[in-house]
Order: sequence, then structure tokens, then C-alpha cells
Amino acid sequence: MTPPERRSLQIAWIESPVGLLRAGASDTALQLLEFVAADSNPLPANPGQLRAQPGEIPTHPGANTPLLDQTRRELAEYFAGTRQRFEVPLSFPGTPFQERVWSALCSIGYGERISYLEQSRRVGDEKAIRAVAQANGQNPIAILVPCHRVINSDGKLGGYGGGLLRKQFLLDLERGDRLL
Repeated sequence: MTPPERRSLQIAWIESPVGLLRAGASDTALQLLEFVAADSNPLPANPGQLRAQPGEIPTHPGANTPLLDQTRRELAEYFAGTRQRFEVPLSFPGTPFQERVWSALCSIGYGERISYLEQSRRVGDEKAIRAVAQANGQNPIAILVPCHRVINSDGKLGGYGGGLLRKQFLLDLERGDRLL
């Protein structure tokens, strides 16, 4: 991860099988990838039928920059099942603790699932389970910083900023259960 920049971001919208994403990048790094209307736009039973509602997105896809184009390409490869590791440079401003948590998320392998307890151990404080879960919930870069790979110790999904249906979809995709 590169140090966060305090400059304006170029914004683009990216359609995906899990819904519309808003991406934000500086000249040097992706700093934002979030679900648009995550709470009010649940994942349909057949994600291939997902379409934005009128007024939900701008009439243009937003900025076209090399980093945003790379993000679009890598996400398309990920959803096609041909990419397991993202290479787009990332930068996420946060507290030192949040940055440690988010960096630890990046070390979770494709298709791997770990518990919040295990993630707490990986950041050096197994008693910080709630703080780790809260930092995961504030992750500014969905999918590429894979907080969807963290589940409860009992095997249940736990929370996810994009909703549990999206989390399950991403986990199934990484296990080869949902190739598009």
C-alpha cells in the first residue's frame, strides 16, 4: 500500500455481477471501491439480471484513467474466474490500526476463509475482535481488500458492508461455485 494522498479522486462507476460499484482513484492508487446503494439494492437471485434503476447512476461511466481502467479489467477477470490476485496499487487512509487491519486482509488468500479471531491474531491482538470487525466494516476498498473472506468462528458469515448475499456470492465465486 502506498501512503494516502489528500488530492481529489477521479470517480468511475463499474457494473459487476454483485451490483454497481463506485471506484475512486488518484493518479497513483485506487482509494475507494464501494457498493452503490448496498443497503437498498439487494443482490437478486440471478445476479446476471442485475440492472441499475433509473436515476441510480450517472448517464456516463465517469472518469477513464489508467488506474480506473486497470481496476475495471482486473475486476472483470476476477468475476470471470481468471484472476486471483489484484495488482492495482492501493492506498487507504485510515487510523494506524485500521491500516494494519486492512493490510492484514490483503494477506488472506483467494478462496481462504478466516475467523475474526484469526484476523485479530494476525494484527497482533487476539482480544481486539470487535475492533477488527469494526475496521473491516469501514474498509474503503471492497473486494480488492477482501474483508468478505472473514467469517465468524462458528462458520457463519457475520457481517458485510455490501450485504450477506454479496458476501456469499464472492465466497462461492472464489470456491469455483459461481463462474460467470
